[in-house]
Amino acid sequence: MAKPPRRLILFVKAPRYGAVKTRLARDVGRLAAWTFYRRALERLVRRLGRDRRWQTWLAVTPDRARRGFRPRPRGTTVIGQGRGNLGQRMARAFACVPPGATVLIGADIPGIKPAHIALAFRRLASHDAVFGPAADGGYWLVGFREPPPADVFGNVRWSGPHALADTLANLRGANLRGANPTRFKVAPMLPVLEDVDDGAALARAATSGVP
Repeated sequence: MAKPPRRLILFVKAPRYGAVKTRLARDVGRLAAWTFYRRALERLVRRLGRDRRWQTWLAVTPDRARRGFRPRPRGTTVIGQGRGNLGQRMARAFACVPPGATVLIGADIPGIKPAHIALAFRRLASHDAVFGPAADGGYWLVGFREPPPADVFGNVRWSGPHALADTLANLRGANLRGANPTRFKVAPMLPVLEDVDDGAALARAATSGVP
């Protein structure tokens, strides 16, 4: 029996100079911030985009960057994130993907490995949602076994220490679709990873040997 499809969404910005990692650029300069992001994106796509255990989708901003976007493994579907805040764009990305187990990650967590993604999908086999918490209170991964509730990313305080807690609060009391709805079952948290948003985080990533 064929395994149900698994889909990984890489939620990324086009690597344009001066338009990426602006918080990091305040500490290390635009060139260093752009260089970090471009290399991190290339390595992420290389590590995860060709893995046959899942289908890879690229959700890109700005939308006009979809055409000719690089890096782009063969067979990868590229979609635009559209307008709105982070939550609205993430919800749109999930809505674009056919139903089934789907995981979404960003491009600025250099510690992400294929094993993390595989673990997330294994946990979705017996849970409705899975999260990879970030060190700053946000999350580097979010995944759902079925299409998520429409308001799961609503009223979330993004780019701060409350993003994960706010999203989990949205899931409390959320019901699954079906004749006998039950409450969402959230999987145990994945390992905590750190996104690189400032000079100190960039230095820690370099000294720890993170690719």
